[in-house]
Amino acid sequence: MTNKLKIDEETLKLILIASTTFLIAFSLSRTVTIGLAISIVTTSMARISSKRTTSKKSEQILAVLPEIIDHLISGIQSGLSLSETLSNLASRGPTETEEFFIRFRENLKLGISFEQAISILQSEIQLRAADQLFESLIYAKNLGGSELLSLLRQLGDFTRQDLSLRREIAAKQGWIRNSAHLSSAAPWLLLLLLSAQPSTAAAFTSPQGVSILGIGAAMTALAYMWMGKLSALPEPRRIFGGAK
Repeated sequence: MTNKLKIDEETLKLILIASTTFLIAFSLSRTVTIGLAISIVTTSMARISSKRTTSKKSEQILAVLPEIIDHLISGIQSGLSLSETLSNLASRGPTETEEFFIRFRENLKLGISFEQAISILQSEIQLRAADQLFESLIYAKNLGGSELLSLLRQLGDFTRQDLSLRREIAAKQGWIRNSAHLSSAAPWLLLLLLSAQPSTAAAFTSPQGVSILGIGAAMTALAYMWMGKLSALPEPRRIFGGAK
């Protein structure tokens, strides 16, 4: 039900963007073809950007992973079991991961084993760094974890170093995203300004003009997708995780 509502909200947002940009472009150019082309380009860019929501969610979870590790260390040091420590993250952990640990706690109450509940948690979070943490907890649960605290501290340090490096790279790659927006929007803004002239508007109502607009819209969408791929950080392949 939640996913359906989310999809409906995204669809309504795209419809609003398409209609708004069409009305603005049409009011300035007085040309249906130019208004449609600019509307399609703007909506396509918005659609491509919306697909990055999942990766942004993963980045948010990765950013709070050191805090989760700190909570685990504090809970274990206070004498709580691994199950209790993880369950407490449903109310005391970061808000970004609260929903996952609420379901983890409910799964334990339903009688699901610790290992299976962890496996479900991994498949929901879908993050390589989190897989390493949860596999360490399963290992400690099954075989005893005299070195668990030391392992968690090392994992926390490694995660913080990884986050620091990723932020540095993301800052240096920020210009690629800005270039994608500017290079994609500039030609269409120029077209919109020129379309105020009747000769320009008439040129793009002809079959040749419509073809040029169609090709331009397709090339803009492809270029925007390509620039987005260049600015994305590569994700290492997950070794663990998924339902068992």
